[in-house]
Amino acid sequence: MSAQAIQETHAFTQEARDAVYRAIFSRRDVRGQFLPTPVPDEVLSRVLTAAHHAPSVGFMQPWNFLVVQSDQVKRRVHDAFAVAHAEAGEMFKGEKRDVYRSLKLEGILESPVGICITCDRERSGPVVVGRTHMKTMDLYSSVCAVQNLWLAARAEGLGVGWVSIFNQAELQQALGIPNRITPIAYLCVGYVSHFYAKPELESAGWLPRLPMENLVYFNQWGNRDDQQPLIGHLRRDQAAAQKTA
Repeated sequence: MSAQAIQETHAFTQEARDAVYRAIFSRRDVRGQFLPTPVPDEVLSRVLTAAHHAPSVGFMQPWNFLVVQSDQVKRRVHDAFAVAHAEAGEMFKGEKRDVYRSLKLEGILESPVGICITCDRERSGPVVVGRTHMKTMDLYSSVCAVQNLWLAARAEGLGVGWVSIFNQAELQQALGIPNRITPIAYLCVGYVSHFYAKPELESAGWLPRLPMENLVYFNQWGNRDDQQPLIGHLRRDQAAAQKTA
C-alpha cells in the first residue's frame, strides 16, 4: 500500500484530528480560575477512564487514582503545599524570588475535585517487560496517565492544575498514601471561568516557549540542520499551534 493509502485507512477525519490538536494546544495548567460547579460523576468517569487507557511499560498499569472531594482532606493537602511553597520561595534570588511569590501556583481549595495519581512500582513483580534495564519506566508510564487525563479533561471543558510543590512525605501523610507508593501528580480539577491564551508562566515572563527548530537533532545528539525540510514544517506548525491556542 502507498503511504497515501495507509494514511487514508488509519487517519482520523479532519474534524477529529482538529479536535485532538485543539485539546493539545489549548490545554493549560489552571490555578486560579476554578468555579464551584460540581463535576458530574459521568464526566469524571470518562476522564479517569481515559487516564487508565494510557500506555504503560509491560502493560503493568502501575497507577491508582485517589479522588479527593473532602474539604478537610483538601486543607491538609494545602497545608503541605504551603510549607513547601515557603521553602521554595527562599531558593530563588532577587527579582525571581519576588515573581515567584506573586504567582498563584495551586487551586487546591478552590477546585471541586483533587485527583492524586500514584505509581505502585511493585505491581507486576520485580521483573517487568520493558523495565528490565530502565527502572524508571513505570514512573514515566504513570505520567502518561496524567497527560491522558489532562487532555480528556480539556475536551470536557474542565481545567486541570498540576501541583508539584510538596515534600513527598507530607503529601503522602495528608492522603494516607503508603510509603511504598510513589505520588506522581496532585491534580486540581474543575470547571473554569476561562482558559488563558498562553501558559501563565509564559505570560508572566518567567520563561519563553523554546523554538522547536532549536530542539530537534538529526541522527546524533547536537547535530542540527536548518536545511532539512522538516525544520520548515516545524516552524510553520509551531506558529499555527500558537494561533490555535
